[in-house]
Amino acid sequence: MKISNETKVGSLTVIAVVLLVLGFNFLKGKSLTSDNMRFFGVFTNIQGLTTSNPVMVNGKQIGTVTSADGGVDMRRIVVGLTLNQKVNIPRNSVAIISPSLLGTTSIEIKLGNVLDYYKDGDTLLTQVSGGMFDAALEKVDPVLAQVQGAVKSLDSLLLTVNGVFDPNMKGNIQGTMANLNRTTAALAVSSASLQSLLNTQTGALAKTLDNVSSFTGGLANNNEKIDRTLTNLEATTAKFSKLEVEQTLTALNNTVTELKNTIANVNSDKGTLGLLLNDTKLYNNLNATSNKLNLLLDDFRTNPKRYVNVSVFGRKDRSTPLSVPLPDTVNAPYLKQ
Repeated sequence: MKISNETKVGSLTVIAVVLLVLGFNFLKGKSLTSDNMRFFGVFTNIQGLTTSNPVMVNGKQIGTVTSADGGVDMRRIVVGLTLNQKVNIPRNSVAIISPSLLGTTSIEIKLGNVLDYYKDGDTLLTQVSGGMFDAALEKVDPVLAQVQGAVKSLDSLLLTVNGVFDPNMKGNIQGTMANLNRTTAALAVSSASLQSLLNTQTGALAKTLDNVSSFTGGLANNNEKIDRTLTNLEATTAKFSKLEVEQTLTALNNTVTELKNTIANVNSDKGTLGLLLNDTKLYNNLNATSNKLNLLLDDFRTNPKRYVNVSVFGRKDRSTPLSVPLPDTVNAPYLKQ
C-alpha cells in the first residue's frame, strides 16, 4: 500500500501540533501525566513569580507554579502549585516565595511536624519573604544581616513611639506636668495651714482643747447640781412605779368583757332588744298592718259614701268593698314582700 505525500505531510503536521501543545504545557509547568497534586497559596506580593517557576522542598523540585491570579483588586494574589509527585505536606507547613539573584523566583515549602496532612486542592499557609537583597545579605554576612534586622526593629519601635507621642499626647503630658505643679503648690499651702492649725499658742486646735478643758471644768463645778437632778429624777421614776397601773388595766379589761357580753346578748334572740333586732315577726306584722291600712285608705278614697253620708235623703253605699289596692298603688313599696 502506497501512502501519498499529502497523507505523510498531514500526519507530520498533526504530530507536530500535538508535540507543540504538550511542550507548551510542559514549559508552563503542567504535568503530562494525571498523577499530580494541586495546592494554592495567597500572597500580597509574589516578587516576580511567574508560571513554570519551580516549587521546592528541602532543595528538591517537586512541582511548578501553574497560575497566579490577583483579580481586579490585585491585593490578594492566588498562586496555583502543581506537584508532579505525591508528597505528604503537614498542616503547619508554610509556603515562602524565595527570590534568586539569577532571576529565577521559586516557592519554598517549609515542612511542619504534625501528622495531619493537606489534601489535594487545599490552600497552604504562606509567609512573606525578605527579598533577594536580604537573602544575599544573609549568605554574604550573617552578622550584618542581623544588624540590619535589629535596625529595622529599632526603626519600627521609633515609629511606634512617635505615633504614640503625637501632638495631642504631648499636650496631655504638658497639661499633666502643669497640674502636678499646681498640686505641689497647693500641698505647700496646705502644709502651712496645717502648721498654723497645730500651733500650740495661736492654733485652732489649741483653742479647741482650751474650750474642752473649760467645759469639763464647768461640769466639775456643777457636779453637786447634777447629783441633785439625778436624785430628783430617781424619785420621780419611783413614784411612777408605785402607781396602780395593774389595777387600772384589770378594771379596763373587765369593762371590755362586760361590753362584749352585752353585744353578744343584743345579737342573740334573747331579751327584748335582741328579739327586736333579730326576730322578723315584728317586721311581718308591721308590714301586714301597713298593707291593710293602705287598702282601707284606698277604699275610703274610692267609696267615701260607705263611711260618711252627707245627704239627708241619700242612702248608704252598699257596694262590695275593695279586696286589692287600686292600680295606681299596686306597685307601692309596701306590697313588696
